[in-house]
Amino acid sequence: MFEGFDAHDVTVNGVRLHARVGGGGPAILLLHGHPQTHAMWHAVAPVLADRFTVVTLDLRGYGDSDRPASDDTHAAYSKRTMAADALAVMRELGHARFAVCAHDRGARVAHRLALDHPDAVQRLLLLDIAPTHWFFLIQPAPLPERFINADPLAYLHDVIGRRHAGLAAFAPPALAEYERCIARPGTAHAICEDYRASASVDLDHDRADRAAGRKLVMPLRVLWGAHGAVGRCFDVLALWRDAAETVSGRALDCGHYIAEERPQELIGEMLDFFAQEQTP
Repeated sequence: MFEGFDAHDVTVNGVRLHARVGGGGPAILLLHGHPQTHAMWHAVAPVLADRFTVVTLDLRGYGDSDRPASDDTHAAYSKRTMAADALAVMRELGHARFAVCAHDRGARVAHRLALDHPDAVQRLLLLDIAPTHWFFLIQPAPLPERFINADPLAYLHDVIGRRHAGLAAFAPPALAEYERCIARPGTAHAICEDYRASASVDLDHDRADRAAGRKLVMPLRVLWGAHGAVGRCFDVLALWRDAAETVSGRALDCGHYIAEERPQELIGEMLDFFAQEQTP
């Protein structure tokens, strides 16, 4: 799916993170959502690689990256920690400044990355997410883990298949990757810890930012699916204008999984938005 891309396993912050890198030119970091892996970018990354150095990363707890132990603080899966992972990987690969496009849980990480390290993130494009937290899978361990581990493939198929486009939106090789990785030992606990962090330590970090008046300072574009929950439940642009200084964006005629439901339309948006950084 990523012809011409090289696989990298980079150890930062004591965690081994898996990435694929291809292309040449200004760097773009792509971050996936739950319960997927970097494979979600299979239709997008090769096209971008004609003009950019593209880095696709498996977040800690997902894909072929490590699943570190956690504790009652859930700090090991805080978005601040995961953002620090992403920054360290990019620096290890030689990119001090870069653009970011991220989806779902990856967009949570990207938001924190841009807030904590504004000098590193040139432009930020977020897919089908609002600057609020979904309270899901946050029950104390091990109850939700038991449900996932009882049948990981059924969990995966239910989560991604019950949305607007169904399982037909996913290319068989990508779906096979999601199926392989959801069944890896430790995945269920890592997923739950990701969500538990959002309902605890991540909220503390967000409240501190709001109290200090901190906003995203780089150009932000947000895209969302017209047939997804984000578009139905929120005035997306209004919410992000409260969180960022410069915001543009629109709904696309799809559901939650924009990169796989509308890859060509997303590529057009990305080329338009990220090329502006190179315009004198």
